[in-house]
Amino acid sequence: MNRISLFAAALAGVLCAAGAAWSQPYPSKPVRVIVPFPPGGANDIVARIALPKVSEQMGQQFIIENRSGAGGTIGSTFVAQSKPDGYTLLIQTVASHASNAHLYNKLPYDPLRDFVGVSPIARVVSVLTVHPSLPTRSVKEFIALAKKRPGEILHGHSGQGSFTHMNGVMFESRAGIRMVQVPFKGGGPAVIALVSGETQAQVAAIGELIAHIKVNRVRALGVTAPERIAQLPDVPPIADTIPGYESATWVSVFAPSATPKPILDRLNAELGKALKDADTASKLSAQTLDPAHRSPEELTQRLRADHETIGKLFREAGVKPN
Repeated sequence: MNRISLFAAALAGVLCAAGAAWSQPYPSKPVRVIVPFPPGGANDIVARIALPKVSEQMGQQFIIENRSGAGGTIGSTFVAQSKPDGYTLLIQTVASHASNAHLYNKLPYDPLRDFVGVSPIARVVSVLTVHPSLPTRSVKEFIALAKKRPGEILHGHSGQGSFTHMNGVMFESRAGIRMVQVPFKGGGPAVIALVSGETQAQVAAIGELIAHIKVNRVRALGVTAPERIAQLPDVPPIADTIPGYESATWVSVFAPSATPKPILDRLNAELGKALKDADTASKLSAQTLDPAHRSPEELTQRLRADHETIGKLFREAGVKPN
C-alpha cells in the first residue's frame, strides 16, 4: 500500500472514530449541575427534589455541586466558561441571574449573552418574616415600626444580587422604609441568622422558612403572592397592605450559550416529564413550590424581562454596583 493509501485509510479511521463519538446518545456520562449558593437555599432545595427523577429517567447521574460566593457569580462564572456540551448546567433563579449584571461593575459573564435557558423547574413565592423579638404581628405594624426606626432593622439576604436581596430592596421601595441590607453566603446562612436573632427580618422563599414558621422560631407577616398560599393559609398577602405588591421568580436550569439545541430540547422534555411525576410534585408542594415547566424560549424571554425590570428597581432604590 502506497503512502497516499495509508494516509487515506488512517484519515478514514479517525473520521469514523469521531463520528462514533459524536453520535453517542446524550447523556453518555454524568452531568454536573452547579448550584451557586450553599445548601439550604431555594436553588439547592429545588435541584435536590427534581433532578433525581431526571437522573432516573435519563439513566445517568446528575451530580449537584454547590459552588457559592459573590452572590452566585462564582458558580455562574464556572458554568459560563464551561464547554457547551450539556454536561455542565446551572441552577439559578431568573431574578438572581438577571440582577447580578446591575450589581457588579466587572461581572465576568453576561447573563443574556453567555447563557441559554433550558427550563424553569419551580415558581418561588417568598414570605416576609421577622424574629419573634420584634413586636410586630402584621405587615402594617412592621412598616410603622420601620418608619419609626429608619436604618435600624437588619434585613438578611442570601448575597448581593440574590432573589432575597431583590425582595428586600423591593419591599423597602414599595413600603417607603429603609432597612440595613445584610448579605450572607446563601439562603441557609441567612435563615440561621434570622432564627438566632442576628438579623430581624427577611423576605425569602417560603420553603427556606416554613419549618421555622411552624414552630414559631420566626413570625410570618405576609406572602409575596397576590393570593394566600395553601401551606400558610393564615398568612395574608403583602398586597393586602401594599396594593399591587407581588414578587415571584422561577428556579431554572441554564446552560452555556452555544449548547446544541437537540440537547436543550432533550433536557427540557425530561424536566417536563419529571415535574409531572406525582412524587416530585408532592415534594415541591411540601416546600410551597409550584412546578413551572416552560420552553427554553419562554425562559430566555423571562430572563430578558427581569433583567430590565430589576435594573430599573435597583436604580430607583439607589443600589449602586460594586
